[in-house]
Amino acid sequence: MDEAPANDDTTAGAVAADGTIDPDVARLVRGVLWPGFLGRTAPAWLLRELDGGLAGVVYFGQNIGTDPAETAALSATLRAHQPSILIGVDEEGGNVSRLEALTGSTLPGHAQLGALDDVEVTKAVGVEIARRLREAGTNIALAPVADVNTNPLNPVIGNRAFGSTGALVARHTAALVEGLQSAGVAACVKHYPGHGDTATDSHLSLPRIELPLDEIDREHQPPFQAAIDAGTASIMTAHIVVPALRALRQAQGPDVDVAGDALRQAQGPEGPVTELVDVPATLNPTILGRLRATGFDGVIISDALDMAAIRSTVGSGNGAVLALRAGVDLLCIGNPSNLGPKLGATTDEDDYLEVFEAVCAAVADGSLDRGIVERAAARVQRLVVELADVPLPAARSFAEEIAQVVQVAGDVVIDAAALTILDLRNRPTFAVASAADPFVDALSERYTVTRVPVGESIADGDDEALDAALDALDETHGVIVVTDQQSIAGAQSAAAERIAARRPDAVLVGVGLRATLPTALASIDTLAASRLSADRVRDLVSAQ
Repeated sequence: MDEAPANDDTTAGAVAADGTIDPDVARLVRGVLWPGFLGRTAPAWLLRELDGGLAGVVYFGQNIGTDPAETAALSATLRAHQPSILIGVDEEGGNVSRLEALTGSTLPGHAQLGALDDVEVTKAVGVEIARRLREAGTNIALAPVADVNTNPLNPVIGNRAFGSTGALVARHTAALVEGLQSAGVAACVKHYPGHGDTATDSHLSLPRIELPLDEIDREHQPPFQAAIDAGTASIMTAHIVVPALRALRQAQGPDVDVAGDALRQAQGPEGPVTELVDVPATLNPTILGRLRATGFDGVIISDALDMAAIRSTVGSGNGAVLALRAGVDLLCIGNPSNLGPKLGATTDEDDYLEVFEAVCAAVADGSLDRGIVERAAARVQRLVVELADVPLPAARSFAEEIAQVVQVAGDVVIDAAALTILDLRNRPTFAVASAADPFVDALSERYTVTRVPVGESIADGDDEALDAALDALDETHGVIVVTDQQSIAGAQSAAAERIAARRPDAVLVGVGLRATLPTALASIDTLAASRLSADRVRDLVSAQ
């Protein structure tokens, strides 16, 4: 249905097929939506929606170049259309950066901060992230990560976490929240109720946390409580199933499982959803009710609705309605340069409209209570209003702190004019989503560098690419081997052993979790694939 004209409040497209929608409903719904968009300039549909009350946008790497002034100008354009806009950025430091997606982050990652274990340094990193975000005209950081990485095979958290114990993660989560918000940027702590014990990536499937409830409460909840006690403005949900909460849901009575009933009746991308008995946290009123029971009254933000855990089960539109009913306040729609709700066959506007139209239709037909959306929109606006108005902090670097964290074993100096980098890493996850190759860039300042990627081949069980790379090595070149699975016995560790047999002078550079496997190679253990780590590696191998 087309929106009825009123006060020039227009929408980007049809809402349903049976008439018009109250423009007040359209404006209300926009106040709980947080889309991404394509490109480094604002598309016309986005400006129209901002004029109509859209809550804001999320910047992804594809929206940001290397010139901070360009991003600041984009933010100013958006703010001119929506003065109370909420502009979010995934800026964790380490592996995950949007502001430095093209170059690699120059900030410590969470695992590096956890290894250093100095909460004042972590707080200072929060202040520096806030400074950079404010310089870009943005006002909420999708950080810190409060997940406790108790599963070393976790494909999406890993060194994005401060560590593997609740107490360590809790104190650094609180410190980063304090740093961010003291410098005028809202924190968004993620991913509630904890993504650290999964073995699958929710960008690609629906993970499960197979832990008893007492262990979840004892080990995985303290970081979120610490963030709440520190005053975090918002918390992001996880698209994960927690079977341990099923008994709790059943004990509360048959009327509690609202989302479960709705999911079983919903239309997914390929027809009716009938098999999804366990409800992911984003859509689960029991889990989000537990979050509210802690006393948290800030904004609950969904993880991106374009992730397969939602998109491939109930679809982004249905998921948005169910998330609001479960207790989510702000719906992150996702990065349209990824797959998108329709597997890449849509535009950024299409992805937005799928969610917008579904929520408007649900309010119009009464399946989503208007009061739920009103309360959610009010929380979002309160977050923007309550942001601290403080002077912009001074810039700070953290090279000295990284030098303390990086561990060296053996003689890592490479006395050669040229280097070959044998990169054993597989393709990055959507969470990392960086186009940067900081090791090539940093090492090229001292050496002639050739990078040979073999990670995807060895991950697929194909050793021919590695054999060919070893056969082609110039004997006069130094060799650096980059791995992000130095703590896991598998394809990368086996490849490193084969390289050691052929080139015992190679240097192994670990960028994942702290190394636990023995290696015959001299090694540098960095805990992050960032420009800051790469600069340290450059200085070590060139003896600077």
